[in-house]
Amino acid sequence: MNTDKVFADARANGRRSLDEYSGKQLLASYGLVVPKSIIVTTAEEATKAASTLTPPVAVKVMSPDILHKSDAGGVAVGLTSAKEAAAAIQTMLAIPAIADSNRDGFLIEEMEPPGREVVIGAVRDPQFGPMIMVGLGGIFVEVLADVAFRLCPITGQDAREMLHELRGAALLAGARGRKAVSEDAIVDALLRVGGADGLLMAHGDAIDELDINPLIVSTDGAVAVDARFILAETEAPKASDQLDDPCALFNPLFEPKSIAVVGASSTSVSIGNTFIDRLRETEFPGAIYPIHPKAKTIAGLDAYPSLAETPTPIDYAFIAVGAERVPPMLRAANGHLRFAQVISAGFGEVAAGEALQEELVDAGREGGCRVIGPNCLGLHTPRGRVSFAKNASMTAGCVGIISQSGGLGTDIIRRGQIRGIRYSGLLTVGNSADIGPNDLLEFYLADPETKVVGMYLEDAKDGRRFARILRDAKKPIVILKGGRTQAGQAAAASHTGSLAGDDRVWDALEKQTGCVLTETLDDFLETLLAFQMFVVRPQRPTRRVVLFGNGGGTSVLATDYFARLGLDIDPLDEVTLATLDALGLPPGTSVINPIDTPVMTLQTDEGRIAEKILDAVYASGQADAVVMHLNLASFQGRGPVDPLENLIQAAVRAQERYPGQAHFMLVLRSDGEAALDEIKRNYRTRANDAGIPVYDELANAARALASVGKVERFRNNR
Repeated sequence: MNTDKVFADARANGRRSLDEYSGKQLLASYGLVVPKSIIVTTAEEATKAASTLTPPVAVKVMSPDILHKSDAGGVAVGLTSAKEAAAAIQTMLAIPAIADSNRDGFLIEEMEPPGREVVIGAVRDPQFGPMIMVGLGGIFVEVLADVAFRLCPITGQDAREMLHELRGAALLAGARGRKAVSEDAIVDALLRVGGADGLLMAHGDAIDELDINPLIVSTDGAVAVDARFILAETEAPKASDQLDDPCALFNPLFEPKSIAVVGASSTSVSIGNTFIDRLRETEFPGAIYPIHPKAKTIAGLDAYPSLAETPTPIDYAFIAVGAERVPPMLRAANGHLRFAQVISAGFGEVAAGEALQEELVDAGREGGCRVIGPNCLGLHTPRGRVSFAKNASMTAGCVGIISQSGGLGTDIIRRGQIRGIRYSGLLTVGNSADIGPNDLLEFYLADPETKVVGMYLEDAKDGRRFARILRDAKKPIVILKGGRTQAGQAAAASHTGSLAGDDRVWDALEKQTGCVLTETLDDFLETLLAFQMFVVRPQRPTRRVVLFGNGGGTSVLATDYFARLGLDIDPLDEVTLATLDALGLPPGTSVINPIDTPVMTLQTDEGRIAEKILDAVYASGQADAVVMHLNLASFQGRGPVDPLENLIQAAVRAQERYPGQAHFMLVLRSDGEAALDEIKRNYRTRANDAGIPVYDELANAARALASVGKVERFRNNR
């Protein structure tokens, strides 16, 4: 079968959909089983044709005007003779909506024996391309929306995971006395539709929506009983190529030797002047070149009339002048500039500036530079000692950030460094007219200085390339996605289309690639902090957690919360409990897990008792993670000894004695009193310096730890 011709013929005839017969033949050409069928145009033809089929048979109207055949009265089932098939067609022709439609004819087909009804569907996401869905038929898809989505291509493991996450999955295995049906047959059908060699990878860009509803599954096979193909009206964008050498491209940006500032004033204070102040604040060691058409000096620095006239080539230019002035300036750079970061607005973020944005990118290419933005705040790079944020730390770290929001980029820098996050770099990309998130993501994944990548995204302009990069990533990627609750297609023509939406594709992306989706800025930062401090252990995914600290009620609430996130707070074994009992801990101490230690216990031997407790826990090998929580207010006014430093050092020494045994987190709880918060900040810094992530509440720690465990399990399964 010439499958390309099926779509070409439909378009040539002005059709928005494939007729059911053609759709099923298309499925059959990819190895799916379909019922034996015949097309007729009249009741008289049906009498002869139906006699060649084995009853019972079904009759269905075929019309491009009628997408929902059952609703229009265009389906008759359970017909036991040719005479009944002919009568069904006559009945349908008496219905005005059918009689007046443009008909291709009537499809008569053999009916399949009863089995479990499954729905397989697909939609073409405008950013990510074809996406496949599976769900159980009937009420499960109609009312409960019990479905699972994945981006194509899927693997056999993807297909099985889709089935197992359905709430009604037990019905496939034979729940409530029913016979089990073939999971292998469903997986095979899913792969024939959405696998690497499947229908959607060959023709997904020609299909907007697909419903195979139902797929009748038995104990040994599956048959596609009905199929609906809605054709795409527009061509899908092709994925762009990966960068040849992202480090060679971006190293001069993150470690610039020279910076030009366009928009600084010799007579007033502008954004450009503020950026020069930032460069002095961060002690940028390279050359700074103010660009001004008339001024000789600006802020005590020699100024130059154009980007092409500075004494040395420019690695990075900060440009803050009117939008219409920027393209001519970049054209005139004449190969003297590598990166132009355009803070100016008035480009593609407004309809009137779209043409100017295209001109901006073209001008950058003509002038030999790459464009960052426009409409963005720009660069933060401790290794290069450059930041647009005031009072930004220049302590270099391993967390690389990409942000589609400048304001949120500032929050990430400031609030992150308070938590102890140290950045390898951060770039706000604004409109991403030239350099986009995918380019930066490829850089961070190749960059030896970066251990974990964080992204704030509002869209993925090249979703196919983005998904491809995520699939191949070897570093944790944490995403804070804006706009996940937008409504799906308002006028979807299929069940699949009505169930698909922005949120579905991101959930699928997380499950297929092992990236971590977060919902708030706090969770985003705290998850990054965990990945900064921890070594991901695929060979031993985090599940078993020991809680150790003061506050019985706090421990009980935390146990419930950890459990909801899939983290187990199980009792310690008898040998470990005996070891802990032998320590002779003060009354009121409980060591089962959670280990509840009143302040008096934690003050024993100036806090050194904690080391013995941790030794017993680590030696047991039962903990994948240990979370120590301390209510700081409980220590105030409770004796002359402040044991917190010893508690921290006890944790450090325990981890040194048992390397890789368990992740360790510290939760420092405060009541918000100013003096106590200052103590907390002090100990947070000490713990961070010792490689221990610190959290404000146990729930925050639990969410971050659950994300680490999720990545570990994903890698273990792959």
